[in-house]
Amino acid sequence: MTAMATMSEVKRTKTEKKFESKYGYFTEDGLEYVITRPDTPRPWVNVICNGGYGLVESQTGGGFSWRENAQLSRITRWEQDLIKDNWGKYLYLRDRESGEFWSGTWKPCTPEFDFFEVRHGLGYSVLTSLYRKIRTEKTIFVDRKDPIEIWRLKLTNEDLKPRRLSVFSYFEWCLGNSADTHREFHKTFIETHIDEKNHAIYGLKRPALVPGFISTGLSEKPLEAFHAAHPKPVAYEGDKEAFFGRYGNDFAPEAVRKGRLSNTQGKWGDSTASLQVDVDLAPGETKEVTFLLGATRSQEESVQLIQKYAVPQAVQKGLEEVKAFWRELVQASWVETPDEATNFITNIWMKYQTISGRIWARTGYYQCSGGFGFRDQLQDSQVFLPLNPELCKKQILLHAEQQFPDGTVHHWWHPGTRIGAVTDCSDDLLWLDFITLNYLDETGDESIFDLKAKFLPDPETKKVTDGTLYEHCIRAIDKVFTRFSPRGLPLIGECDWNDGLSHVGIHWKGESIWLGQFFYGILKRFRPYVEKRDSKRAEEYEKRAEALKEAINKYAWDGEWYIGATRDDGRPLGSKVCDQGKIFLNTQTWAVITNAATPERAKICMASAQKHLYSEYGPLLLTPAYSVTDPTIGYITRYAPSVRENGGLYTHAGTWAIQAECIMHNGEKAYGLYKSFNPIQRGLNPDHYFVEPYVTPGNVDGPDSPHFGRGGWSWYTGSAQWYYTVVMNWILGVRPVKEGLLLDPVIPKAWPGFKMKRKFRNATYEIEVKNPQGINCGVKEVKVDGKTQTSNLLPAFRDGKAHRIEVILGR
Repeated sequence: MTAMATMSEVKRTKTEKKFESKYGYFTEDGLEYVITRPDTPRPWVNVICNGGYGLVESQTGGGFSWRENAQLSRITRWEQDLIKDNWGKYLYLRDRESGEFWSGTWKPCTPEFDFFEVRHGLGYSVLTSLYRKIRTEKTIFVDRKDPIEIWRLKLTNEDLKPRRLSVFSYFEWCLGNSADTHREFHKTFIETHIDEKNHAIYGLKRPALVPGFISTGLSEKPLEAFHAAHPKPVAYEGDKEAFFGRYGNDFAPEAVRKGRLSNTQGKWGDSTASLQVDVDLAPGETKEVTFLLGATRSQEESVQLIQKYAVPQAVQKGLEEVKAFWRELVQASWVETPDEATNFITNIWMKYQTISGRIWARTGYYQCSGGFGFRDQLQDSQVFLPLNPELCKKQILLHAEQQFPDGTVHHWWHPGTRIGAVTDCSDDLLWLDFITLNYLDETGDESIFDLKAKFLPDPETKKVTDGTLYEHCIRAIDKVFTRFSPRGLPLIGECDWNDGLSHVGIHWKGESIWLGQFFYGILKRFRPYVEKRDSKRAEEYEKRAEALKEAINKYAWDGEWYIGATRDDGRPLGSKVCDQGKIFLNTQTWAVITNAATPERAKICMASAQKHLYSEYGPLLLTPAYSVTDPTIGYITRYAPSVRENGGLYTHAGTWAIQAECIMHNGEKAYGLYKSFNPIQRGLNPDHYFVEPYVTPGNVDGPDSPHFGRGGWSWYTGSAQWYYTVVMNWILGVRPVKEGLLLDPVIPKAWPGFKMKRKFRNATYEIEVKNPQGINCGVKEVKVDGKTQTSNLLPAFRDGKAHRIEVILGR
């Protein structure tokens, strides 16, 4: 039975509840998480984006929408408050006979529902409630391609008598920079216009002409947006005061209490959007109302989108297109292991979190970025390698254009603007080389080196030039060579991968040991490609790489582990001599990952990591945590102890510990680490874990925190892709390399085997691994389409066909 056949069987039934807690469960196929009560420990959200338009929806009905940039082009107002979660796009219901009103979602009125359920799926959410015998089902999704979101509202009368209802939508226009906290200033640029013919109210923020020296002159990309409904609204509202009343509140707006909107519009109020649709229901009857919200370049385009979703059949078609898109994308690779939590996370949710949340939306409830991080979305794009490598290639070239001619890069930037951060972070530029190498391992497509990409304007001459991707990669490497200490170690600058080490090397004297290990690995892997084009340069890179490895082992070895860095004044971090921050995780794991350590030291440093850093909730980034702000280290010391990078589990780095243990062929340790911060397993104790059980958080509090084990910073984290990749490439061990597809599983002894479907270089590999001896690793036998082969390296077939691979583990 293939993995895909298994999935098809599972899809036919959704009856069994999986990994159930007091707040919810996964459906049997893992494609939905169902929340069964509204008071989750923190907002449990869905980040829905089609690559241009997006929204966040929480289980309470909170959230916000944007087009293209969640920070600079926010459509609706929202303030980050994870305790209250009281900003959203709401639907109020009012009984026109009794005058009683409530909200269809838990916020803002917090009714005591007779039934409550929220289903978060791939590209959609369904929020259902029952109150006073009226069932409300709101399905929210974003069109597969167009800049519009759809709220399909199904109202069912479960009463024995007819019910006459009014539905009021409500949200506040932002239409620009999300940080418009000086509302009295920004509201003067926004206007509303009612279009009864097309059932809509428009919001427009006039283009910015505010000088930068005015404190409220926020950078933004102003929008023109619309809010419409089918059937036609009986009234409209564009003014906040008219909706709420003087000193009104969101759980009892005056307009809802009175049952009528005022049709106010124009340039002179605090702009909002509300539509009133009246619905009459016979006993047992169900009717649909469609609400639309979108942002376009013109009113003509808006009208086209409003008309596109004029009938319920069009809404259903649009929803099915979204579901089909996500199913096809995630099914491109598929695994079947004895651990169902691993299956759900690997097959579905890590892919979705990475693509929808990190690469496309670039936002979440804990952080609203909107921009691209040079190293961030580059790493994220690795999720596409087993799914659609062309999308990773696209990301590589996009980032290459954020490089200056001297090899340095923007730390982050906002596309379509001139906004970009020029920093002295020392590692960013090398991620271009690292991800390009991984793309080459996946595809073997060396022609990518010859593709042209522009450089950013030269800071001195202002000229814009271009170069091949190969030239971009070489300039990054050569720039790092100019930033070496007299001891032959790379300088850390404002930080390495750990942004919190922001003051370690601000005078360009402090050294980064992790950067040295990372750079060493890149030089060794990049050399064969350089050899084909410039043998002299390749020889120089090889010499420099070996000298770097020697310097790391001469100056960074602390007896039982590698130190983390040295400050501008030469004092070490991550050393036995430190009172706090004695040992860093990354310099142990990457010593193994890049082979910068000797075999003996690799064993010693990983044993030290296990002894000092591995906790019951995942490997800590460092220990002990810093408790005093230190201006010679950086803002990491400003965090509370055991929070985020300061001695907590930083899940991104935690995945590298799993990889390192796999390289050491420590199967039980690797899987134990993996399970220790698997969100599904952690989510079984939700009042301890707090965050969503279906996506990975950015961090988990460490042992110095009173909330040891509590997750935070969910959705917007680079760990999702790595948590996916470390399973595919290292635990299951089906790993692309330059020569082909390597089989090197490192699994728990208790596993009898696993299956995987994987695309690789225009062929499909249907792999079944059996573990009859109950061992962690070691490939004894490989059959390809029934024929035994002597190697655990599978060839690249490139024939567009499916091939059956049988693997037997054994000594």
